[in-house]
Amino acid sequence: MDVADLGLPVDVPSTALFTDHYELTMLQAALKAGTADRRSVFEVFTRRLPEGRRYGVVAGTGRVLDAVENFRFDADVLGFLREHDVVNEETLEWLGAYRFSGDVWGYPEGEVYFPGSPIMRVEGSFAECVLLETVILSILNHDSAIAAAASRMASAAGDRPLIEMGARRTHELAAVAASRAAYVGGFASTSDLAAGFRYGIPTVGTSAHAFTLLHDNERDAFQAQVDSLGRNTTLLVDTYDVTEAVRTAVEVAGPELGAVRIDSGDLLLVAHRVRQQLDELGAVTTKIVVTSDLDEYAIASLAAAPVDAYGVGTQLVTGSGHPTCSMVYKLVARAESADPKAPLVPVAKKSSGGKTSIGGRKWAARRLDGDGFAEAEVIGTGPVPPELADRQLLVELVKGGEVVAREPLDVVRDRHAVARANLPLSATQLSRGEAVIPTEYVQLRSGS
Repeated sequence: MDVADLGLPVDVPSTALFTDHYELTMLQAALKAGTADRRSVFEVFTRRLPEGRRYGVVAGTGRVLDAVENFRFDADVLGFLREHDVVNEETLEWLGAYRFSGDVWGYPEGEVYFPGSPIMRVEGSFAECVLLETVILSILNHDSAIAAAASRMASAAGDRPLIEMGARRTHELAAVAASRAAYVGGFASTSDLAAGFRYGIPTVGTSAHAFTLLHDNERDAFQAQVDSLGRNTTLLVDTYDVTEAVRTAVEVAGPELGAVRIDSGDLLLVAHRVRQQLDELGAVTTKIVVTSDLDEYAIASLAAAPVDAYGVGTQLVTGSGHPTCSMVYKLVARAESADPKAPLVPVAKKSSGGKTSIGGRKWAARRLDGDGFAEAEVIGTGPVPPELADRQLLVELVKGGEVVAREPLDVVRDRHAVARANLPLSATQLSRGEAVIPTEYVQLRSGS
């Protein structure tokens, strides 16, 4: 896969440096101690959802698979590590041959998750698994936060389409990832062409206030846009006076005008006035698109307004107040020795500071109620209860170092819509609350 497909600058040869310094120093020490080859199991989970959120959304899995494939220590990367004396020569030699050869299991991308859900499990030697911690967390924490915000916005919008417009409000590479995550969460399109190019997301856009201000008057600007883009275009009507702009827009484009966009003011009031004016002018099929610092609460407040689509930027790409999911990547089991046949033993951090973990290689299943809606997230070790055997959530993503579960983004997007629809109705409430279903632990043993 080309580096450009990862959303990376062309001069970045791999994802190997998307990691923390201490991952490599741990590797060096483990190699010296003879423990680096111990079979190990790491799990990604979060101890709690962001405050007030009812569910989380797994997003970024596809990007994780790309990152694992491109985690290579080439000559330039090794040269950097050597120059800065990050690790010794023996470790550099080991890194030069690095290829992840283990297994990865995880919740399918687009699925929902809850506190404690083992949304990704990475298995292999300690050495090869520990190196992936930072890049996996970086991707999943960011993308899942954006997807969760997008999902809430999509719930609030109902059948009205959402446009992702946040590229100018975040880092240029984060913007591409955010567009992808927003699409998973239910957005219909993006303004970011890089996201369209890399991921096939539909792109949209017409003009900004600068285009209107470029011309001697608003009529000339509208005429130029219609002449170029056709009558079905979207005209921005709040540069000067909205009422006058709507009248001019219909005069220029006729009743076939595609849409008008409102980007300021009391959107609820202005949308009603614009709809009435458009209807009186005969432009009954002309749609109304609203933008201007929207979030899920603002979108919900416009549910009764004659709005046809929403454009969302800042609040989306910042996770609507929760830009991360606080996911962690923890060692939960490791072999008693480097012998490939050595049994796994559960391990876990024990802390009085609220960061305790539960050891053991876990499975997860979602129990349904009599009506087919989610009732509980069930997590355990050991045998899976027969009644949950067909409700297991983890699927194989990487087997023996080879990716086995790539899928089209539209499949992921559809999966999320189904997963959200299968949650209790209270999941879509925007009021603050606890996770919409409880997490239940069974057959678990604490780590040593």
